[in-house]
Amino acid sequence: CWCLPVIVGFLIVGLLYLVCFVSQWLHGWPDKPGYKKYIEALNPRIYRLTFTMLDLLKYFKYLRLYFQIKSWYKNEENSKHLKKGIVYGRRGNKLDLYYPPKMKRFRDELPPLVVFIYGGAWSTGDRSIYCLLARQMVEELNAAVVCPNYSNYPKGNVLMMIQDVADCLVWAQENGQKFSFDKDNIVLVGHSAGAHLGAMATLFLLDTREELLIDSKQQQEIIRSLRGVILSGVYSIMDHYEHEKMRGIEYMSCMSRAMNGEENFPRYSPAHVVKSLNGDKLKVTLSFRLSLPQSSTCSSLRSPRRCRSTCFLSSATLTLSLTSCCQADASTIPSPNVSNWNSGNSCFLD
Repeated sequence: CWCLPVIVGFLIVGLLYLVCFVSQWLHGWPDKPGYKKYIEALNPRIYRLTFTMLDLLKYFKYLRLYFQIKSWYKNEENSKHLKKGIVYGRRGNKLDLYYPPKMKRFRDELPPLVVFIYGGAWSTGDRSIYCLLARQMVEELNAAVVCPNYSNYPKGNVLMMIQDVADCLVWAQENGQKFSFDKDNIVLVGHSAGAHLGAMATLFLLDTREELLIDSKQQQEIIRSLRGVILSGVYSIMDHYEHEKMRGIEYMSCMSRAMNGEENFPRYSPAHVVKSLNGDKLKVTLSFRLSLPQSSTCSSLRSPRRCRSTCFLSSATLTLSLTSCCQADASTIPSPNVSNWNSGNSCFLD
């Protein structure tokens, strides 16, 4: 009978609509008097949010993977090359340090360090969820990997999160010898909100900002230790807020509150901050290798190729200049060779 599926469908959509209605009511609807507050239920935002919630249902298929990851992290047998819960920074946050399985290779020189900043809309996330990713980076790059927690909202605001990322880099500078990694050979990696925080921390360090509460000399030392920055995330808070409005989640999202209001969006947008930096501080040239599949950014390339590229900052924007010295017939793209990090400032983009 066709009636049963229709009824079930209406119940599911109706339940999600109710959840969206209550969530919007509790998390920031405009303070409208009397019945006008409830008229907001007819706002198209609620319908957009309902469809967004329906779209999120597809992630339930990863629940099993989530529990597998948590189980792996708790298993003491997997802690042979892992130090958990190392306290760092001024707020007592914790980080995990993953060692290369072939640590004995580094008798004469210490392994490089990857600092991975996870995302989570500035309000969620935990270092334990990324244990398998960190482990994979360790094995493929033969580098040490650090994954820190930070003061996400409501525990902290965006400035505190940026300070936490900078504090993690300070910890790396001060503890390289103790934990056996090269403190002067660091690559900062981040995704989503983590990429935003990594970009902001890097720009603040370049500008030796007082807000970081770190000695200016030490800030310069940290910048010199960064061999690359690999980011995939949010660079314009204003644009991302428009994206949230399009999906109907701007009241549900903690982003605006984490940024201390819309008036601070430009202040915490890397694309805006980079325009305000002194030109001398932006004379930073990073050389890197860019591995591109056929359907990636270099759509004009008809086959996977290895490209040498130059990434540089200008006072107007963050510019990516691709130099065409590609090997056209490369059938495979090898994993980045960590030994290349030692030759100047290098980063790898996927």
